[in-house]
Order: sequence, then structure tokens, then C-alpha cells
Amino acid sequence: MFEDSLLESGGKIKTKSKYWMIATFAFNGAILATMILIPLPYPEALPKTAMTAMLTAPPPPPPPPPPPPPQQVVKPIKMVSEIDQGLQAPTKIPKDIKMVKEEAPPPTMAGVAGMSGMSGGSGVPGGVMGGIGSAPAPVVKVAPPKGPARVSSGVISGLKISGSNPTYPPIARAAHVSGAVVLQALISKEGTIKNLRVISGPEMLRTAATEAVQNWRYKPYLLNGEPTEVDTQITVNFNFGGG
Repeated sequence: MFEDSLLESGGKIKTKSKYWMIATFAFNGAILATMILIPLPYPEALPKTAMTAMLTAPPPPPPPPPPPPPQQVVKPIKMVSEIDQGLQAPTKIPKDIKMVKEEAPPPTMAGVAGMSGMSGGSGVPGGVMGGIGSAPAPVVKVAPPKGPARVSSGVISGLKISGSNPTYPPIARAAHVSGAVVLQALISKEGTIKNLRVISGPEMLRTAATEAVQNWRYKPYLLNGEPTEVDTQITVNFNFGGG
């Protein structure tokens, strides 16, 4: 009895819910259709922004780019040189050919006009007046310098013909003094030492260098073929290996 009541109540619930769902669906569909159909006869009911968006035409496409300008055609100009124009072959062969005669050059004169009677240095008529062309050139002699000639020490050392090296002073050797003594010398025309003075060098070595150089002899220094006095410098080196 209890089960029958449950079954009957279950069937009633299912039957009522089925009709209810159909009615709900129909009602919702009527509302949706009304919302769609109402704006059609009354377009002013639609939003203005939506209408503007729907009625605005799309922007036109951009215009095509202008065509490029036509390229200028450069016509080559044929250059014809004057040589080519002058070497062109004639179009017609002339019947008569004129011969061009060249005049002979005038005879050359042996001498200067108006001076044919004058003779040169060799006695030939028509020569240069006074024989200037055959005269030898004068020899110009350079006057020797008034004072002694300045000559380098390297040149003078090659003209030395005699003279011994200076003796190393014992006191300077004991003190381990060494170096170079530079002397200013005046050599005569005969090659002897006329004047001698010390320019620089250790004090312990100057006397020995002066006494030795005073006795040196040189070949005469020739300037324009003549012996000349020489002003030069002489360097004397003192080393522990030798005098």
C-alpha cells in the first residue's frame, strides 16, 4: 500500500514537470523573439553608436604610388678627330693631278754677311773676326788664402811621416789616469810644428803629449799645387795598454 502510494506520487511529479518545462521554454522563446523583432519596425530604438558602426562605410584603399619617371635615353656622340677626317679616302678620282714643286733652299754663306774679307785665327776667309773661336780659354788661378788653411785632424794624420808616440808618465800610470789630450797645432809649409797649445785633457798627461808632438814631422800640405800652412787639431790617446 505504501509502495503504491509512492509509485503514484512519482508518476504525477514526472507528468507535471514535463509540462512545466515545455511551458518555460515557450515563454523564454517568446521573450527572445520579441527582443529581436521590436527593433526592426522601430530602428530609432537601437543605440546610435551601433547604428553608426553598422552604416559607416569602410575607408577606401590608399591610392597606388605614382609611376616612376621615364629614363632619359643617352645617345652616344661619335667623336671624329681631325686626323681621321684628313685621312679619309676621296670619293672621286680626279682626272688631272697637279705636281707641287718645292723651291730649293737659298745657299748658305760661309761667313757673316759683310765680313767675307776678314780672316780668322787660321787665315781662312769667312772665319770669325779676330779668331775668337780658336783662342784658348784663359786659366783662372785661385789666390791662396792669406792665413793658414783649416784642415781636419783625420787628413793631417795621414800626412805624418815621422815622430814617436809619447811616453806614459809613471805618476799618471800609478794613479790610473788615462784619456785623450787634444792639441791645437800650426804646421808650417815644410811640415814642422810651429805653434802648439793644449785644448783639453788630463793635467798629468798634457806635458808628455806636448813634448812628443813637438818633434813630429808632416808632408807639406799642397793647396793649388803650392805648400800651405795648416791650422789643425792633434789628438793623443793615453791607454794603460800602451803609450
